[in-house]
Amino acid sequence: MTTGTAQDLKHEAESALRENLEGVLAFSHLLHEHPEPGFEEHQAVQWLAEELKKVPGSRIEVGLGQLSTALKAGVGDGELVLTICAEYDALPGVGHACGHNIIASAVLGAFTALAPLADRLDVTIRLLGTPAEENGGGKVLMLEQGDFDGTHAAMMVHPGDVDEFEMLPYACAGYRVTFHGRSAHASAHPWDGINALDAMTVALTAIGLARQQLEPGQQIHGCVDSAGTAPNVIPELATGQWMVRAHDVDSLARATTVLNRCLEAGAIAAGARLEVAQEGPVYAELRTDAVMADLFAHNSAALGRPMGPASSRGGSSDMANVSHHFPTIHPMISLGEGCPPIHNQAFAEASASTDGDQAIWDGALAMAWTCIDLADHQEHRTRLLG
Repeated sequence: MTTGTAQDLKHEAESALRENLEGVLAFSHLLHEHPEPGFEEHQAVQWLAEELKKVPGSRIEVGLGQLSTALKAGVGDGELVLTICAEYDALPGVGHACGHNIIASAVLGAFTALAPLADRLDVTIRLLGTPAEENGGGKVLMLEQGDFDGTHAAMMVHPGDVDEFEMLPYACAGYRVTFHGRSAHASAHPWDGINALDAMTVALTAIGLARQQLEPGQQIHGCVDSAGTAPNVIPELATGQWMVRAHDVDSLARATTVLNRCLEAGAIAAGARLEVAQEGPVYAELRTDAVMADLFAHNSAALGRPMGPASSRGGSSDMANVSHHFPTIHPMISLGEGCPPIHNQAFAEASASTDGDQAIWDGALAMAWTCIDLADHQEHRTRLLG
């Protein structure tokens, strides 16, 4: 199996990462300077492929199935397949305010650190570039088209304002809502119109009142995109986007029933026609593999970054769907004291800071060391090969 102790292998992984760190960090800053939204990460995936070509022995495929901005890379050909997931999509308007440049770069760093050891560890290290985590569900689509097949364990790290060895995202589903009415002159012939804005208003009111009866952990939130064009014209169209979240997919289904009931109430009250279209796949709740999480926490602490359990639940991730198929971890890694919360401009700026660069180093090395533990320790290896 392996030659040398696990500690020796970890030192070698650290040396390999250090030798390639300049390129890894440059890749992070390049992504940060050129943010691309989900399914449009054409530059990002090509830049990642270029960096991976520098790794001896790597096998790279850009464009997987229906996803032109997905990527698969591998090194080694051992029976145990460890998959590390890179995200590189950005948020419209605020760029890398979720720090996906850090995610992609930490994964690139881990792959670089592990590549020289893959044969000695008797593993296959697989890197998957997964597009459109922000509401597009790239990993769900990649699961469906078989890109994760053969995986025995999967992992990634996510930047944030805390250091935690697990993440507790909600199950989530998104919907685009349209009320169809009929326009008319708002003064001369209002009775000839069907007011789509009234339908949306009733639905908003119903949703606001229904929140009192939602089960613990259930959330409904959304926004109105359009609702009329002129004050003297009865609006014939009102559109919006809604998200439903819950602790698990069963609770999510019940909360979605509440949303649909409220939307239907608006349509009935105004006499409008309701159209609801699901946006992207459903995100499941995350199932953290406790053994892998403990290993990651131990390795992170060895780097001077102690981690605790998740302190709160929030957000959603398509990595959760991966966790329903394979042992998975999704730790959070802080960008330093005073770090702002994610999804705002201040966090976008922090993701290209020296603290962001430090998170890449720590995240990459903790993932690489965790992969070494999984491959080198017979008990862990046997469990995963099952």
